[in-house]
Amino acid sequence: MQFENTLQFAQKLDAADKLKKYRDEFHFPKVNGKQVIYFTGNSLGLQPKRTQKFVDDVMADWANLAVEGHFYAEKPWWDYHERLAAPLAKVVGAKTEEVSVMNTLSVNLHLLLVSFYRPTKTRFKILCEEKAFPSDQYMLKSQVRFHGLDPEETIVEVKKRAGEHHWRTEDILAKIKEIGSELALVLIGGVNYYNGQVFDMKTITAAGQKAGAFVGWDLAHGVGNIALNLNEWNVDFAAWCSYKYMNSGPGHASGIYVNEKYLNDPDIPRFEGWWGTKKETRFLMKPEFEPMETADAWQISNAPILSVAPYLASLELFEKVGMDALIEKRDKIVAYLEFILHEIDAEVDSTFEIITPKDRGCQLSVFLHGQGRSLFDFLMKNGVITDWREPNVIRLAPAPFYCSYEDMYQFGQLLKKGILENLN
Repeated sequence: MQFENTLQFAQKLDAADKLKKYRDEFHFPKVNGKQVIYFTGNSLGLQPKRTQKFVDDVMADWANLAVEGHFYAEKPWWDYHERLAAPLAKVVGAKTEEVSVMNTLSVNLHLLLVSFYRPTKTRFKILCEEKAFPSDQYMLKSQVRFHGLDPEETIVEVKKRAGEHHWRTEDILAKIKEIGSELALVLIGGVNYYNGQVFDMKTITAAGQKAGAFVGWDLAHGVGNIALNLNEWNVDFAAWCSYKYMNSGPGHASGIYVNEKYLNDPDIPRFEGWWGTKKETRFLMKPEFEPMETADAWQISNAPILSVAPYLASLELFEKVGMDALIEKRDKIVAYLEFILHEIDAEVDSTFEIITPKDRGCQLSVFLHGQGRSLFDFLMKNGVITDWREPNVIRLAPAPFYCSYEDMYQFGQLLKKGILENLN
């Protein structure tokens, strides 16, 4: 398609958008009395309007039923989380039994590493990407120290080549081969938070497993954003938060994936708790743990219902729309945003460098050569909610559920105005 940097063209794209009605399903903040242009769904998704009823229903059941809400609410609390497994499995490309919802992301990664990081004297090294998200770095280092190992000797980072902004798959594969029989675990962010790169998860998973390692993925920026086929790729495990592209609310419940080959195994190392034991015998208070035959076996405590309810509300929308339709719009709106950026760059004779490679999802990370934090501040004050990352990058994530093509055009006009004001 031949794009145009005009309001009329953007409105024409919106008129033809099959998902345009879903924009009205979300609450938008306002700045200066006007609805914002929202680019930070990669940090915190907007609130679906239907969320309020799901939360209100739980509060009403608590008020009217108290403890009996566990069994007699319309959606009983004791199995509330199970309602999320089937729709989530579609989003991540898994079997229903391989998916569960519990805790938060870093907590779940720690719990999963009890099962999937089991270092020996000869096989103990962990492979991750250079400058992984800080929480992942902290998590990995503390796991290594817990096992009495030195992070400097144990954690191997795959670096980007000098002068490049993204990783090359061949470099990751070469590093896996180099570490060889010492490699115990590969754990990488499936979509990099900083540059928006989507890693070749299928190829990397196969290579890591061929070397004898477990392979897991932090999918915080992937779930609800890109096509995933975790079961088909034979991924060992994965975890993700729900508050970015999944729109569940700040800090809300995380999802996990555990490959079916590890399910219903009473001998796998795992931290265990009451809610992971079989439902059929849970209230018999038996002294021995009998694992659920699903990923629910990794649960420790009962689900935080007020955290899970908004997730279920959002998944209703994903069920209605489907990932194929979301990805189709994502590709088009991101391409239009990229076009707008290049057009504005040419008009103001500035220098933008898009550091996100073509293997991408919803995010474009833009290095603002010659521009500083003042441009970001201008955008924020004028109703563009975006994200600043040092040293000089703004991250733009036009989530297809609620961003419009007119948003992309209007952003371009504000960006041009901000640059010209800075130059003057």
